[in-house]
Amino acid sequence: MKKWNLNSWTKYPAKHLPVYQDKKELDLVLSKVKKYPPLVFAGETRSLKKALADVVQGKAFLLQGGDCAESFAEFHPDNIRDTFKVILQMSLVLTASASVPVVKVGRIAGQFSKPRSAPTEKKEGKELPSYLGDNINGMEFSEKARIPDAKRLFRAYSQSASTLNLLRAFSQGGFADLRQVHLWNLGFIKDKTKGKYKEIEDKISDALAFMESCGINSDNNRRLRTVNFYTSHEALLLPFEEAMTRVDSTTGEYHDTSAHLVWIGDRTRQLDGAHVEFCRGIKNPLGLKCGPTLKPDELIKLCNTLNPENDPGRLTLISRFGADNVEKFLPKLIKTIKKEGLNVVWSCDPMHGNTIKAATGFKTRPFDSVLKEVQNFFAVHQTEGTYAGGLHVEMTGQDVTECTGGAQKISENELSSRYRTHCDPRLNADQALELAFLISEEIKKNSKYSKKIIQAAS
Repeated sequence: MKKWNLNSWTKYPAKHLPVYQDKKELDLVLSKVKKYPPLVFAGETRSLKKALADVVQGKAFLLQGGDCAESFAEFHPDNIRDTFKVILQMSLVLTASASVPVVKVGRIAGQFSKPRSAPTEKKEGKELPSYLGDNINGMEFSEKARIPDAKRLFRAYSQSASTLNLLRAFSQGGFADLRQVHLWNLGFIKDKTKGKYKEIEDKISDALAFMESCGINSDNNRRLRTVNFYTSHEALLLPFEEAMTRVDSTTGEYHDTSAHLVWIGDRTRQLDGAHVEFCRGIKNPLGLKCGPTLKPDELIKLCNTLNPENDPGRLTLISRFGADNVEKFLPKLIKTIKKEGLNVVWSCDPMHGNTIKAATGFKTRPFDSVLKEVQNFFAVHQTEGTYAGGLHVEMTGQDVTECTGGAQKISENELSSRYRTHCDPRLNADQALELAFLISEEIKKNSKYSKKIIQAAS
C-alpha cells in the first residue's frame, strides 16, 4: 500500500468538493484553522474506539443520531439541549431492552456539508448551484449566496466549539441524570401514547427502585448522572478535515480533531478516491455508508484499506438500502464480511433509502418505511447469525413536521406547517423516541441471540 501523508488525498479524484473561486483566500482561512485548538482529543477517540469494540463483540449497542445538516440559522442552546435529550431518552429505552450499554454518538458539532444528487437546482425557471451546507455556501436561492465562501469555515468551527462545550456540560453536569431521563420518558408515554409502552418503563422504574433501596442513586453514584457522549460527521470537506488533523503527542498518530468519529458517504467511497485515501491515514473510528450499489468484493477491499489490522471498533458499516431492499442487498455483504472474519460494527441507517417526494412537493420519509427498514435489518442479521449493533438516524429534538406518520399521524398536507430542515427530512423528537420503543422487541431478541453467539464462540 502506498505511503500516506496528510495531503496525499489531493493526488486522488475527489467527488462532491466545492470549487472556491478565490484559492488564496481558502489557503489563508485553512492556515488559520490549522492553528486553532482541536475540538476533540486523541484520548477521547481512543475511548470511543474501545466502546465500539464492545459493540463488535455484542456487549454494547451504538446509537448515532442528530441533524441531517446543521445550520447557522438554527444554532441555539435549546436546540442542542433538545436533541441531546432525545438521544438520552432513546438510549434508556434501548438499554432497558437490550440489557447492554448504549454508545451515544451525535451527528452534531460539525455536520454541515452534504453531498447533493445534482450539482444544480432549478426554481421557477432559474438554475443555480446546489446548496452544499452552511460551511460552504448559503441556502438562499441567489447567485451570491450559492458561491462557495471559505470564510464560512470560521463560523462553522466556532459553532462546533460552542456546541461541544455545551454538550460536555450537559453530559457531565447532571442534565443526564437517569432519574430525570426516566421521568421524561414517562411523560412521553402518558401524554403522547396513552400508556402504550408502559411495560418497558415499568421495568426501568423497578430497576431504579431496586437500586435506590440498595442505596445506589445519582446522589452518591456519579455514573447515574453522567454519560459519555461523542460527536461525528461526514468527512466530506477534505480541506477542512486536513486542517483539523493533528499529530497526537503521546503516540505520533494522526487524529482528525474535528470529531470523534467521521464517516465516508455512499457517494464518496471510491477505492481510488480522495475520501478513502484521507480516512485510511487517520486513527479515528470510521464509518462507511453501504448502499445498494456496493458490491461484496468492493466492500472487502474498502475494509482492508480502512482497517488493515482488522482492529475491533475501528470500522462501522452503516447500511442504507431502503425498507424493501434490505433483504436483497444486506445478506450478501454480511456473508462476505463473515467469511473474511472481519471485525466490524453493523449499523442501520433507515433514513436515506426511504426518501420520497410528497404530492405537496416536500421531500419526506414515511415513518412506517423507516421502522420497516430497521425491523428488516434485525431480521436479516438474526438469519445470518450476526449481531445487529447499531442505529443511525437523522432526527432533531424540535417538534418539526418533516417525516409523515408516527403516533402524531403527520400527513403530507401537514408537512408545510413546521418543515425546517436545510437538507433532508428528520424525525422529530416524538417520532425518534417512538422508533426506539417500537424496535425494543427486535433489540431484545437481538441481544439474547448475540449472547448465544458469543457463548458458542467462547
